[in-house]
Amino acid sequence: MTEVARTTDPFLLEILRNAFDTIAEEITLTIVRTAYSQIVRDSLDFSTALCDARGRTLAQGVCTPMHLGAFHDALADMIEEVREDLHPEDIFIMNDPYAANGQHLPDIYVVRPIFRGNRLIGWAATLAHHSDVGGIVAGSNALGATEIWQEGLRIPVLKLYDRGQRNETLWKMIRLNVRTPEMVTGDLQAQVAACAVGMRELNRLYDRYGDDVMDQAIEDLNAYARTLAEAELSELPDGCYEFTDHIDGIGDEPEPIVLKVAVTISGKKAIVDWSGSSAQIDGGVNSTFPFTKACAYAALRSLMHADVPNCFGFTEAVEVRAPKGTVVHPVSPAPCGARGITGYRMIDCLFGALAKAAPDRITADGSGGSTLPTISGWHEGNIFVFCETAMGTWGASRYEDGQEGVPHIGANQSNVPIEMIEKTYPLRIEHYGFVADSGGAGRRRGGLAIRRDYRLLADDAMLNVRSDKREFPPHGLNGGSMGKPSMNKLISQDNVRVLPVLLSSPVRMKAGDVFSHVMASGGGYGRAEEREPEKVLEDVRLGKVTIEGAAGDYLVAINCGPKGLEIDEAATRALRAEQKTMAV
Repeated sequence: MTEVARTTDPFLLEILRNAFDTIAEEITLTIVRTAYSQIVRDSLDFSTALCDARGRTLAQGVCTPMHLGAFHDALADMIEEVREDLHPEDIFIMNDPYAANGQHLPDIYVVRPIFRGNRLIGWAATLAHHSDVGGIVAGSNALGATEIWQEGLRIPVLKLYDRGQRNETLWKMIRLNVRTPEMVTGDLQAQVAACAVGMRELNRLYDRYGDDVMDQAIEDLNAYARTLAEAELSELPDGCYEFTDHIDGIGDEPEPIVLKVAVTISGKKAIVDWSGSSAQIDGGVNSTFPFTKACAYAALRSLMHADVPNCFGFTEAVEVRAPKGTVVHPVSPAPCGARGITGYRMIDCLFGALAKAAPDRITADGSGGSTLPTISGWHEGNIFVFCETAMGTWGASRYEDGQEGVPHIGANQSNVPIEMIEKTYPLRIEHYGFVADSGGAGRRRGGLAIRRDYRLLADDAMLNVRSDKREFPPHGLNGGSMGKPSMNKLISQDNVRVLPVLLSSPVRMKAGDVFSHVMASGGGYGRAEEREPEKVLEDVRLGKVTIEGAAGDYLVAINCGPKGLEIDEAATRALRAEQKTMAV
């Protein structure tokens, strides 16, 4: 056999890199097409990856960056545990943060080894947020949990299939312990099908190019990703960049949870240190350390201009540190069912620090990731558990206004369409739209807040909510104003009850009650009085800013003249002159 070159031809490496990406995307599409629950199928709260034999990521699907950087930790531990009992046609399942390096209990890994003959060459890996895994709260995001046993079914590394034989005992155990067995088992079957696709397609690549070429390409791709990441980091100015952010806290009398980060750029490396963050708490927002690392990778990767491959090699340029026993590195039995809100805030906190190193690459603060409402109960003899990851808006950048109706950078997820909610659940969406005058004012305006109102059509139900950014609204940058805070209201006839951002326990809804949620908006960038009057006028025409908001926030006077809305030049000059006088 001809000796294979020690370095893969760069053109072939690019072909194989794209082939790996395509396989990961095909795994993703299989789940989208076959999943049962809306949280997976429509919200896209799942992730996929193609990994090598050592569990190192080769390619990632498009869904949730906060998941993906944690795949290697989970697979590496699993491989060490099962290496003496690993066979073709095995399929593994796990979710436990402490026994299996999982993330939180609703996120269930289903992974399949990929063999060529008796040689392990890789893994097809999936992770999906399941609609329910038991516990004290429907949907299994128990913010008020004080220990992980209250959060639901804990699954260590187990075989879902053993040499192709379905583990019926385990399937029965899962069905019995969840509120939505048809959806959960249906989504698990979708993950199994997706893994089969990954296995088939990676073997096809090996068939086409041969084992030696493929094995070398995998090593070279990781080295290439590491080299590109190091080159990108070396372009940032050396230094230590710090930022402190907060989660509002849990319940009616919340205590702020501190997230403190120091990002040190030194040559080709970055160190992310969370020392000074709050101690782990008796509440479900603790972030497992693999998840904390994944959030750091997602934030730093999003700053890079180069098309760095989304494989394990990139992460080797980044070191993440977090003291044990903190909210970003909890130890058992700390609960972590709602750790997603902490992940979003960690990324926001990292952006706050990195804005000092790369101000042109960072936006002002946004809505803070998804709001996760869960409405559950009985209707027409059947249990229902509605949950979604409602996404919102971004802050402004130096060059552009904040985007609206977009996901947080940490999770490429989607709001469930109104029609799908109303067809499937006893709910009616009575309002869904942007909130005028909510975007943080600035030379570039922050994205608008999004409001969504849910009316209950069943006799009664329980409401659980995970949201944030009321006491600590999204910050602006370079003189831009803060975004508007979030708000939760339960409206029952003429009674309006303001709910905390993070409920310590669910609240009861009755037939006809409305849960009204307004997400936080995006912060502004630059001073508001520097915004071009023509842009303010366009915002007024689009309904994003009112005439009163134009005058109060941007010092632009707008009248409704014979030709419609127009700028009152004289009144605008007077407003801005008055502002300058007051400033002096």
